[in-house]
Amino acid sequence: MAHPVTSDGVRLYHETTGSGTPVVFIHEFAGSSRSFDAQVRELRRNHRCIAFNARGYPPSDVPEPVDAYSQDRAAQDVIELLDALQVERAHLVGVSMGAAAALQVALKFPQRVLSAVLVSIGTGSDAPADTFQSSIEAIAALIDAQGMAGLAAHMSNSPGRRKLREKEPEEFQRFIEQLSALSARGAANTMRGVQKRRAPVYVYEQALAGLAVPLLVVHGADDVECRKPCEFIARTVPGARLEIVPDCGHAVNLEEPWRFNRLCASFMDRVDAAPEKHG
Repeated sequence: MAHPVTSDGVRLYHETTGSGTPVVFIHEFAGSSRSFDAQVRELRRNHRCIAFNARGYPPSDVPEPVDAYSQDRAAQDVIELLDALQVERAHLVGVSMGAAAALQVALKFPQRVLSAVLVSIGTGSDAPADTFQSSIEAIAALIDAQGMAGLAAHMSNSPGRRKLREKEPEEFQRFIEQLSALSARGAANTMRGVQKRRAPVYVYEQALAGLAVPLLVVHGADDVECRKPCEFIARTVPGARLEIVPDCGHAVNLEEPWRFNRLCASFMDRVDAAPEKHG
């Protein structure tokens, strides 16, 4: 499969399956296109499912300079992937870092977005900027020193992953194995270029208030860091819908795949059934 090449020369690995209205899946920092296997299996029945690896996540290219990574660049990569696949408009499903990218696509290129599902968005938005940036730099330094094994150990003990480990131990082990196999350089660069420079969601209040893209915001009830940011976005965007998944942490799509699939499918079906409202 030929990899689409971005305007700055980075090849993006992607997989496309199914037919129907296009859906692009945008993964979290600790994930990859594989994070959405359960969603693709279900949604490909009625949708053209496009899952890709962000820059820095092999088999996508891993640019060496940190400046090749940013939230704006992540959003641009989504648009350039759509262009390469000749997709005019698509639903977006993003988790965590991927949700932040999906939101930027919706804000900057609303004409390309049929709808957006934003999952577990806004981590760090309620922390002081220097505290948040210091915590991100500490994780990047951990990756530099201990590689992906060190990051996997850190993630294994993080509060946001506790529910996945308790409820779905096999899925948790798969998550850790896939995380461990990622590029240390790509992960560290993503931490410093994307995550560390990311603004709190609250700075987009005016733009969000004018956003006409249909929006579904999802977060786990136990994902404390994302609660206020998710509620803020759902409250600010006209017509946005908020779904709080009980007994669930950060990785909603992995912890509750059946429920999450149903939420996505029903939401996108309603949007597809009324295209005149969003054209």
